Amino acid sequence: MINVTDKAKDRIMSLRQEEGHSPAHNIRVSVKGGGCSGLMYDLGFDDKVNAADQVFEDKGIKILVDKKSLLYLLGTTLDFTDGLNGKGFQFINPNASRTCGCGESFSV
Repeated sequence: MINVTDKAKDRIMSLRQEEGHSPAHNIRVSVKGGGCSGLMYDLGFDDKVNAADQVFEDKGIKILVDKKSLLYLLGTTLDFTDGLNGKGFQFINPNASRTCGCGESFSV
């Protein structure tokens, strides 16, 4: 399961409207190689659900995750911060043993 905080939900809904996406566009979260810690998060809108995708829903937000990324993301909470240390989506991932300073990459 992937959870979404209220702040992340509000920002996702706002971005969906600002970028002209329909409510059929879900959030796709994946993990790719790269970043300063070895793995990076990738987040975007997608209106296609692939046969191998796992679909989670929290607070009315549907999240699509491919099978490979699922192993790294189970139990993760997606948050949004707009504080002094930066603005953007933040992944609170219990599977990460180390994260970089920017929070965009991790290792397990």
